[in-house]
Amino acid sequence: MAVRVMIADDHSMIREGLKQLLELEGDFQVIEEACDGVECLEKLSKIIPDILLLDINMPNMNGLEVLQKIKDKRMRVKVLVLTVHNEVEYLLKAVDIGINGYLLKDSESAELKKAILTVVNGEDYIQPSLIPLLNAKMIDRNKDNVKIESLTRREMDVLKLLAVGMYNKEVAEKLSISERTVKNHVSNIFKKIGVTDRTQAAVFAIRNNLITI
Repeated sequence: MAVRVMIADDHSMIREGLKQLLELEGDFQVIEEACDGVECLEKLSKIIPDILLLDINMPNMNGLEVLQKIKDKRMRVKVLVLTVHNEVEYLLKAVDIGINGYLLKDSESAELKKAILTVVNGEDYIQPSLIPLLNAKMIDRNKDNVKIESLTRREMDVLKLLAVGMYNKEVAEKLSISERTVKNHVSNIFKKIGVTDRTQAAVFAIRNNLITI
């Protein structure tokens, strides 16, 4: 029985090309298409394919937002992200949400089919060239988690306020503590997270989603 595929991509030529490529040998059947994230979710509410090929850059709702909705609604569909983005941050975000596979659009057709079959058979598939980058990023994240856990609740409060640009005096007023106490907290924070100035501390906070910008 052919694998039932849905393609969500805002470029009609890419959808058509993928459809022709996949259906050429009869092992795959493209049963539905969507041109944006909203349409993708609407169609998934009516039909569940064996696998969804999901682009990241789409209008109305991007692929990562679609993926989050799929997980929130507990839709029983396997998702293979098919994208031009080789930046590990996109992959890491997709992994955090819960993808089944991640493949670049410049991959060979044989690798695409392999990825689809791997995911449909219950295993994850990540673009091989991206795995070392993902592993390195995960190691960095684990190191940051250790640093974050070393902060006290008050130090975390101070760090978040520093990250949004507050000066020591403003932080002191906000938290109803003395400016000297703030200075002590700042010194301890810098030591614990391994930075030497406020800018680096802000980057650390943003990188680890301690604040939203």
